[in-house]
Formats: sequence, C-alpha cells, structure tokens
Amino acid sequence: MPLLTKEEAQALLKKVLAYSKAEECEVSVSGSEGGNIRYALNAVSTAGDISTIGLAVTSVFGKKAGVATIDEFDDAALERVVRRSEELAQLAPANPEYMPMLGAQTFAESITYNANTAAMTPESRAGMVAKSLSVTKEAKLTAAGFLENSTGFSAVMNSKGLFAYNKGSDVTFSVTTRNEGGTASGYAAKGFTDVSKLDTFTATKYAAGKCLSSSGAKAIEPGKYTVILEPVAATYMMENMFRFDARSAEEGRSFLSKKGGGTRLGEQLVDPKVTIYSDPFNTDLPSSTWSGDGLPREKTLWIDKGIVKNLSYSRYWADKKGVKPMPGPGNIIMEGGDASLEDLIKSTERGILVSRLWYIRMVDPQSLLLTGLTRDGTFYIENGKIKFPVKNFRFNESPVIMLNNLEALGKQERSISVESYRSYLIPPMKIKDFTFSSLSDAV
Repeated sequence: MPLLTKEEAQALLKKVLAYSKAEECEVSVSGSEGGNIRYALNAVSTAGDISTIGLAVTSVFGKKAGVATIDEFDDAALERVVRRSEELAQLAPANPEYMPMLGAQTFAESITYNANTAAMTPESRAGMVAKSLSVTKEAKLTAAGFLENSTGFSAVMNSKGLFAYNKGSDVTFSVTTRNEGGTASGYAAKGFTDVSKLDTFTATKYAAGKCLSSSGAKAIEPGKYTVILEPVAATYMMENMFRFDARSAEEGRSFLSKKGGGTRLGEQLVDPKVTIYSDPFNTDLPSSTWSGDGLPREKTLWIDKGIVKNLSYSRYWADKKGVKPMPGPGNIIMEGGDASLEDLIKSTERGILVSRLWYIRMVDPQSLLLTGLTRDGTFYIENGKIKFPVKNFRFNESPVIMLNNLEALGKQERSISVESYRSYLIPPMKIKDFTFSSLSDAV
C-alpha cells in the first residue's frame, strides 16, 4: 500500500471513526517507504527496500483505554479492529492520569519532506556506496558502512475533531574504516533531509584520515584534560540532557531538580555561551509541527545563555500544576560560534581531541553523570598542533558540569547518534577539566 496523502489519510481515519461506539476514540495511521544498503570488508553485504503501513485505534470508556492495531484496510478489518479496541478498553483498569482527548487544533505545514530524498533508488544508493568504497580501497583500508533513506507519513484523528498530518523524508550514512591490522579506526556519520547535501566520498575521506592518523597510538596517563569534542562526540555526550521534562524535575528525579524541592527553571544552569532550542522550521533540521499527543510545536528556547527558560509539560502534569502544556522538543539545535575545529585546536596549549564517544551509560540521573569510552581516533594536542594519537580512555563526566567548563564553541553541524537514531545540530566544543578515569584497549 503506497504512502497516503493528507486527503487519503483524512478519508481513511473518518471511515474508521464512524465505526466507533466508545465515549472517545482516536485513530492513527503511519507508513514509510525507503531502502538501505550495508557493506563490510569493502563489499556490499545486504540491500533492500522497505514499505510498511499500520493503523492503531484507541477506544476510551471513562478512564479505561484499549488499543488495537492492524495492517489490513478492507472495511471488515477496519470495523474489527475498532471492536477489538473497545473490548480491550472494557477489560482495562482505569488510568488515573488519563486526560480527555484534545479538540481541533491548528498546525502549520512542516518542511520535513524533500522530493530528492523520496526519489532515491537502489541504483542511487549503490552509486553513493561505490564512492565511499573507492576511498578505502585506494587507502588500503577496510570499510563497513550503512546507508538508509526513508520517506514516511503519520496522521491522527479523534472523535473530538482533532486531525494532524505530517510527511517527511530523511537519509543517513555512517562508515567505519579500519587498517589491515585492525589497530586503528576512523568514523563518520551524516544525515540530511535533502540527499543532495550528502557527500559519501568526503565523509569517507574524513573517516579514512582519522584511521590512518591514529595508527600507533600511545598510552598517556588518565586524568583531567582540556578536550575538544568534535560534533559527533559532543552529540553522544549531550543527548541525555535533551528531554527538559518538568515532571521528573519536580519529582526530584532529574538534573533539573533543585535540592530541597522545585526545579531549576530560571536558574543559570551552564555557561552563558550555551543556548539550546527547538524549531520545527529550521531548514537544516526540520521536524513535525505537532507532537504525539496532538499539541502544536513552535520554536522554543530551552536554555538561553545558560539559563533554563522552559520545561516540557505533558497534558496531565500541566493540568495538575495549573500551567499550559508544552510538548517536548521535536529537534535540538545548539548555537555555536564562528571558530572552525582547526581554530579550536590551534587555541589549545595541551589537550585531547576526541573524535567520537560510545557505549555511554548513565551513572547518576540527578547529576547526569555518564560513563563511556572514546573511539575512532583520539589525539594529543600540544602548542596548538596534533602531536600523536593516544590510546582510548574511559570517561566519567556530566554534560552539565562539562558545559560549566566550556571555553569555546565552533560552527554547528548536523550530527547523528546511531544509538538513538536521531540527528542534532551541535557545534564542536572546547572543554577544560574533562575527566578521563582509565585507559581502554578498545580501538
């Protein structure tokens, strides 16, 4: 079944709602089309096209809700899934936090769809991977990578008059390069709404350069160092702080909680150079203009010059606290500076350049203390120059503490976290007193 237009989705959802006998009913439908290509040992290993579509019905009686899903769309199947959701609702326990469904809302049209990305083919994906492999074969390196594009839609309608629709496209590419002995590694990851911005050749050249220059890494003592985090490393380090959830903060479970009760809203949390916001109309990282619970999304400042400006409130928690609900961020953009990565290196007397972090785990959610490892190229800087590669470290650090030790920011870039499969606009950053706790033999 092909992707549904706004008009087709609206007609389908109206038909399903007409079957409902519940006090409240919500129907959502979503689908995607796309393809991928995976390669390892400098050869393609798998490739495929994917097409999915599914529909979900939520029926509500009082505060009892039941959900049923289906991927068939004939009339009998549609009525059957509605009846099933109603049966489940009658069996379900009451949800004390259930909120009545929203009525009609006004949503701006998003800019998440790109025709170039939607038009990608197996041939175009293969051509992009061929450019990547040409780099590693010439450099006598081994590459493993993954390229995927997807175009999808989502729509929701309820018995109170709400209807929302969004269509979007995306392409992501990641590649890891290794030398013949497996003793050195380099990595690059890129993601765009518009595939014409994706240059797999240049990205692989970057990864290959990291691999070649990180051979023969030396062990140095762990401790506190000035570090320069490249955008990918900074993204991995910071994404745990991007929820800005009011409830967890007010219940004392968050880095945004204040000792003794309350939140840090309005307080200076981090260095004044830090401004973080979300904006569905950012052309480099657009997002849907509505959230999963049907609230409109607008440009929202979360941290402004280091001060916590807003927290996200679910409809239930907003009602409980007597405030306006605010959806969480659909994207994350951190303002940067004018400096290049090279400028940040030149300004560093002694320090460590970190290309990437991985295997990050939470140690303490209240302080946001994290632990993890460096990988794919870690280098010692002296007198503004990269002197030699160093063995990888384990770190123990909090992004909140880190952003209080911020010295400088570079130009922001769109970076991907392959752990969360999300993209962010994050700059490289220079941090003092970053804590490396031990060495690691990992490459």
